[in-house]
Amino acid sequence: MKERILSLLRAINKGIYEKEAELSLSLMAALAGESVILLGPPGVAKSMVARRLKLAFKDARSFEYLMSRFSTPDEIFGPVSISKLKDADKYERNTEGYLPTADVVFLDEIWKAGPAIQNTLLTVINEKLFRNGDTEAHLPLKLLLAASNELPAQGEGVEALWDRFIIRIECGNIKDVKNFNAMLLDDNGDEDIDVADGLQITDGEYRQWSGAIGTVGVAEEVLRIINVIRKSLGSVTIAQTDERHNVYVSDRRWKMIVRLLRTSAFVHDRGEVSVADLLPVYNCLWQEPEECEGIRTIVIRALFNELTLRFASLRQNLENDIRVSRQHRATDRARQNMQRFDTNKKIYDNYYYHLLDHDTGNTYVLVADYQNMRQTSRERLRVGERSSGMNAGQAGVIYKDPNHPQRSIVRAYDGSDTPRGASPVYLTRDEECIYINGMRFYIETLGRGEQQSLPTKKGCLSGRDFYEELEQLSTQIRQRTEAIHGNIFVSEADKKEVDEFVKKLFTEIAHTRQDMEKLED
Repeated sequence: MKERILSLLRAINKGIYEKEAELSLSLMAALAGESVILLGPPGVAKSMVARRLKLAFKDARSFEYLMSRFSTPDEIFGPVSISKLKDADKYERNTEGYLPTADVVFLDEIWKAGPAIQNTLLTVINEKLFRNGDTEAHLPLKLLLAASNELPAQGEGVEALWDRFIIRIECGNIKDVKNFNAMLLDDNGDEDIDVADGLQITDGEYRQWSGAIGTVGVAEEVLRIINVIRKSLGSVTIAQTDERHNVYVSDRRWKMIVRLLRTSAFVHDRGEVSVADLLPVYNCLWQEPEECEGIRTIVIRALFNELTLRFASLRQNLENDIRVSRQHRATDRARQNMQRFDTNKKIYDNYYYHLLDHDTGNTYVLVADYQNMRQTSRERLRVGERSSGMNAGQAGVIYKDPNHPQRSIVRAYDGSDTPRGASPVYLTRDEECIYINGMRFYIETLGRGEQQSLPTKKGCLSGRDFYEELEQLSTQIRQRTEAIHGNIFVSEADKKEVDEFVKKLFTEIAHTRQDMEKLED
């Protein structure tokens, strides 16, 4: 199925430039039995998309009409039969050659149509039914493609019709210079496009596929992602502005979106909708064109949401292990040094020495920092005080302990993030004291006969193999990216956006691998 649809799309794309997304999404809508609206200025091949879609179906009939405010239902649905009205007193239209008998319909400038036409179209699009006199006819309609160069005006009662167009696509002029030049020199028309009989979809196949699409399952993961997207639509970022929109999507549209997802899975030879089918749905969610980019970003993030949450959890556990590992190493060093040198200094909370007579008497220095601090003799330090004042020593900070606000902490500064409210200081030490900006403060020592235990390790390492977990996560991210790339309804522009998101994710993963080395220091 996938190879056939790919070949069909290649055939109907011949001689038409930069309309791959419009054609593929419109074909998906046709197979799902849904409708599409193209928004864009005149002359950007909107009508050509409809003509090419006709070629996708064997012996298909089409109907094309340019609406105006003077258009009447007769011009769209067929004129009233005068003979039947006269002979049988029956109001019935001659529909042959008009919309009710067409497989593919293109209605240009849709919003210029009057209420009588628009109201009839509601039933045509939603139920594929047309009431002709006293009978209801089931329409052969496979795709209704509408076009406009403007959004529907608010307050004119066209919201229901706008909501019926499940896929909304912005069409523009050709951007690539090579494609533009090729278009200028291409003299072939639609009549020169030959689609092999084996590629065209017959009426029998269409009916068979339509029934099969309804049996395609929806994975639980897909439902979770849909709910993430739905919740995120409450705050859609508008590019290059500070605006955020609360985008409303009706329950009916969500139901239609699931039909599209089932169609995508069916075309890709799968019996269940997967994450790979979801990206194109952003074309179904925006109400105003400026919301499109923000919603696409929301959908891409949602596609990787479960993996990024796992990555965030991994990073949090890694940071905890790094912190505990550092504390363990510091404790080991402190034990060794205290057994040899600082046997008389009193330890508080396993990690701190107490500074006497500093500030309010509640100032502490980390044991590990004190022991690793640059050391000098008292006599030499006095000379340094007189000659260089506060510049004697190494860089440090002093700050309030966030867990004990009444306590101040003195630390050597290693160039990492500075604690909030920290003040820079210069530090050095001798055998008994610490010097802060050249001022001496004694370290509290044990009283006569007082005993204390050496520092003990606190906190547990998780014992997790972060390297293995990160490799598994990286593999899953690559597999998901490849699956999204493999969906024939995902445009090249969408693939680039996915790649940009994944590139940033792998940059963070690379930084995390570097952080893992801290566990082995």
